Amino acid sequence: MPKGKSGWFTLSLLVLLLDIVSKAYIKAHWLFGLPYRVTSFLNITLVYNRGAAFSFLNSANGWQQWLFSLLAIAVSVVLLICLYRMPPKKTWAACGAALIIAGAIGNLISRLYYGYVIDFIDLHVAGWHWPAFNVADSAICIGVLCLLMDTFRK
Repeated sequence: MPKGKSGWFTLSLLVLLLDIVSKAYIKAHWLFGLPYRVTSFLNITLVYNRGAAFSFLNSANGWQQWLFSLLAIAVSVVLLICLYRMPPKKTWAACGAALIIAGAIGNLISRLYYGYVIDFIDLHVAGWHWPAFNVADSAICIGVLCLLMDTFRK
């Protein structure tokens, strides 16, 4: 685990960079909607998401882009302040905040730059596909789990 506040900000930055690079690479090298089989349960499939997690509100008429952008900014600012003020022994909470910040900013950058979020990780079992997601979405989910661990670990 990173040591000190600068370590958590570094974690956020590294996850954010991984998200940006992975989205740019997939957008530049994959054809939209064409799955590339990696394993029996994992494809790389380029899709665009104008909504939120799991394509929630993906087909709305555009207002959702601004709602989710403002939400990402608000969450990031609040978590940055919390992370800055967090006591050193709150490791799980700090890790969770750092990951959520990275994920929220990663998807915010995609939303503002492209007008949508680039998703490409396609998990599937027996013909059932989980909604496609990306590194930022993974960071947010893992970050939430870390915050839950911090909350319930006693």
